[in-house]
Amino acid sequence: MSSAAIITGGSRGIGAATARLAAEAGYDVCVNYAGDEAAARSVADDVEKLGRRALPFQADVSDESAVMDMFETVDREFGPLTALVNNAGIVDLPQPVAEMTAQRLQQMFAINILGSFLCAREAVLRMSTRYGGPGGAIVNLSSAAAVLGAPGQYVDYAASKGAIDAMTIGLAREVAEGGVRVNAVRPGIIDTEIHASGGAPDRVAQMKDVIPMKRAGTPEEVAETIIWLLSEKASYCTGSILNVTGGR
Repeated sequence: MSSAAIITGGSRGIGAATARLAAEAGYDVCVNYAGDEAAARSVADDVEKLGRRALPFQADVSDESAVMDMFETVDREFGPLTALVNNAGIVDLPQPVAEMTAQRLQQMFAINILGSFLCAREAVLRMSTRYGGPGGAIVNLSSAAAVLGAPGQYVDYAASKGAIDAMTIGLAREVAEGGVRVNAVRPGIIDTEIHASGGAPDRVAQMKDVIPMKRAGTPEEVAETIIWLLSEKASYCTGSILNVTGGR
């Protein structure tokens, strides 16, 4: 029986790299995306070239009905779900908390926190042996910001990722007996497009000197960690949060 994985935010950066490695690891992959259909289809093409089935699927992860539709479509197209990567997330322009609007905060928390909870809920309902599932693994994307705080820049983003850390630990303990492992990865400065979307396209160059390894990480380096956590090689890991930060 083939294994099926949903990777949210799978059309670029860490999500795209994870989708390709998941295909190499034998997963059929649902490539979730928010708006860039062409990018998602390109990643799906790469998955298919690696001999696995691919399903590009547009869904705002903060929209409950869209999330449920995505999971139900994967049920029909791929069969039993065994892996979820909660990768979808946003960052906004650098700003102190004193200037943040409720709209900014609501959008940040809706996508970064609510979206991860909704997807995790649907995954547990399908994976847990308590609900007749085969077991499985969830990997959440946190951030080094969760422990650094991102003062003067993205405290809201850091707070959203702190919530992901707490969710990872609590959910892991909640679903362990049902055969579901839940872990997280905390990337540091990774060379992806998210910096440009947050108004800092040169952030990688600016931050290089504060990283002990003196370089940014690559999406593939984070993806390798995610795929390991999904695999049976990490069979005794749950509630773990792994730093992929170059020592920062």
